[in-house]
Amino acid sequence: MTRRIKSVEESIRDTDEPEHRLKKNLSGLDLTVFGVGVIIGTGIFVLTGVVARDQAGPAAAISFVIAGVVCGLAALCYAEFASTVPVAGSAYTFSYATFGEFIAWIIGWDLVLELALGAATVAVGWSGYLQQLLDDVGISLPTSIAGEEARFNIPAILIVLAMTAVLVLGIKLSSRVTAVIVAIKVAIVLLIVVVGVFYLTADNYSPFVPPAQPAGEGEGGWHSPLIELLGFSQGTYGWGGVVAGASIVFFAFIGFDIVATAAEETRDPKRDLPRGILGSLVLCTLLYVAVSLVVVGMQNYTELSATAPLAGAFSSVGLTAFSTIISIGALAGLTSVVMILMLGQSRVLFAMSRDRLLPPGLAKVHPRYGTPYRITIATGLVVAVLAGLVPLDTLAEMVNIGTLFAFLLVSVGVLVLRRTRPDLPRAFRVPLVPALPIVSALACFWLMLNLPADTWLRFVVWMAIGLGVYWLYSWQHSRLATRDVEARTPEPAHPEG
Repeated sequence: MTRRIKSVEESIRDTDEPEHRLKKNLSGLDLTVFGVGVIIGTGIFVLTGVVARDQAGPAAAISFVIAGVVCGLAALCYAEFASTVPVAGSAYTFSYATFGEFIAWIIGWDLVLELALGAATVAVGWSGYLQQLLDDVGISLPTSIAGEEARFNIPAILIVLAMTAVLVLGIKLSSRVTAVIVAIKVAIVLLIVVVGVFYLTADNYSPFVPPAQPAGEGEGGWHSPLIELLGFSQGTYGWGGVVAGASIVFFAFIGFDIVATAAEETRDPKRDLPRGILGSLVLCTLLYVAVSLVVVGMQNYTELSATAPLAGAFSSVGLTAFSTIISIGALAGLTSVVMILMLGQSRVLFAMSRDRLLPPGLAKVHPRYGTPYRITIATGLVVAVLAGLVPLDTLAEMVNIGTLFAFLLVSVGVLVLRRTRPDLPRAFRVPLVPALPIVSALACFWLMLNLPADTWLRFVVWMAIGLGVYWLYSWQHSRLATRDVEARTPEPAHPEG
């Protein structure tokens, strides 16, 4: 079987086809806002306290720094690829140009775990925060139609459909809506930090790195981290706990890679994509570190709430009104996360449809709005069904393993493309090659090993299903398959005379 590789030049040429041309309306600031919009979600409102209480103590801020550095290494690789191959599809498109069609399909199928399942999971969380916010003002929604235990989650469905409509109406409108939402939630995060600073207690920071303790009795079996089944045990607290905490808070950073999916809709992708990817990551890391330091300073880490650590910390110092403010911030945060995850998913599937790995009719662009409206609507309907009907708690960890797998391949891909196409112009170049991409790939793999073994098993099953779809449909119908058939077909003989 020959390896089908779609060259960078072919990928860029495809973006100029009239029926597939997207409108270029985004600036570097728009991309940064998108990145902040998707990264800052429930992580900043929940994980800050969970990791401090259960893993790292006050040193949770260091866990965020470590996770931010790991993400930064992957972000550098994404930035080089995105500036070199400014085409929709992100890791899928990058893999097509380096590893070939088969690996590209695996990545595209893998990204469904991060994007579609992620959007559905976040929509369910949005419904829960809405329910909590309405309870604060005296309005109760039945648990059968709202919240994480709902049988038919109406608020989750409605927020998905509303964000789908915004995405269909244009990328610029999407960026404006995101800008407003991001402004609200960043303002609330800054308010939390500024007010919280006046209620810090120095004793709560001591010891900053609590003494290491052996791991307690967990669920065991297949739900244990894979690394424990391989014979390693990290325990809690101490520096081992800080590193283990980094593997958890890493997932609060998921989303910066979605900036790369908007490459075709960026006015100056070679300049603005690296700025958007790295700028959003740096800004969010600073906010995460600030919030984690405030939370452990306001309340002893051993007393933090597992479900609402920020609200609990403010209540512990008598500022109960901040519970409602934090709920509003979380609600705003999750709104933009749902929209941008669906934006990323629709662009990946758009690129796959344009390559005919999926039915090509899905890649049609709206003549007025310049958006891939068919694939966006299809994505929205699937996410709405998942959010409304399917309990996603056991699937949420699959979002993490899918993302890390994509990060790993992009990191390796930088080295491959440097070797196979050294002639390509690169507006942004990863420094210290090959060291940084190798470290990035190894760090991603290490964090994957910290995920439960049953998550790995579900990941393998999902990939097996994807391979079946590829061999039954995509292998025969892809654009490169058609090109190969045409290349092998001899020209008809011309009659003499």
